[in-house]
Amino acid sequence: MSGRVRVGVAKFASCDGCQLTLLDLEDELLPLLDRFEIVEFPEASSVRSAGPYDVLLVEGAISSAEQANEIIELRRQARTLVTIGACATAGGIQALRNWRDHDDIRMAVYPHPEWIESLATATPIREHVAVDAELRGCPISAGQLRELLVATVIGRRPQLPDDVVCAECKRRGNVCVLAAAGTPCLGPVTLAGCGAICPAYGRGCYGCFGPRAGANVVALAGRLGQDRGPDEVARLFAGFTGWADEFRPVAALHGESVDRRHGASDGRH
Repeated sequence: MSGRVRVGVAKFASCDGCQLTLLDLEDELLPLLDRFEIVEFPEASSVRSAGPYDVLLVEGAISSAEQANEIIELRRQARTLVTIGACATAGGIQALRNWRDHDDIRMAVYPHPEWIESLATATPIREHVAVDAELRGCPISAGQLRELLVATVIGRRPQLPDDVVCAECKRRGNVCVLAAAGTPCLGPVTLAGCGAICPAYGRGCYGCFGPRAGANVVALAGRLGQDRGPDEVARLFAGFTGWADEFRPVAALHGESVDRRHGASDGRH
């Protein structure tokens, strides 16, 4: 790619943590700016651009009709659209509301719920427009972000992890928290990328990077269910990436049980 690559960064419903990962590159940012022209990044600059973009990094889930329209226009302006983080790739924490009654949530949270114009669901970007690449995580890995940017300049496919967190535990020499202590852990079905941070400190994986393609989620849910009830097992999957296709059927059990306790009608899911 000749000349500097025009990069935009857009945000929807999210906490901004993945955008901060880009800023956290700190000293590496200056060399990157020799090859990249950041033309849209409201988190870091008042300089604004409506496009076009060679690369557009998109953080956050789609949570309102306005956002649903905006992402369509951004897709038109982007040569390559990359979703970054659990919210953009799997709906994130916002998607937990997808199993609840939308009006009930608005009435419980806001003093004037009639002022809130949001969709009944929070959904990942790929449910609205075509996505060219994904960076998983909550937040994303700085190393994976660097790899994506370098690959863009060189013109090759990014080399991103394709194994599970368990493999990272083995490389770090971690004792398996599931086998040794019975600690619930989603590492056997979660895509690698975090460096197995939580198991390294004796905690189970929370699934921040989402399910690895082809992971046997049903088998893991069955194993966890040997010591726990179905609600507790489902709750483990209903986290950062609970709306992901592979996790959703298990997480839905928890969502439905919550709705029944609150007297919601059946069949809404």
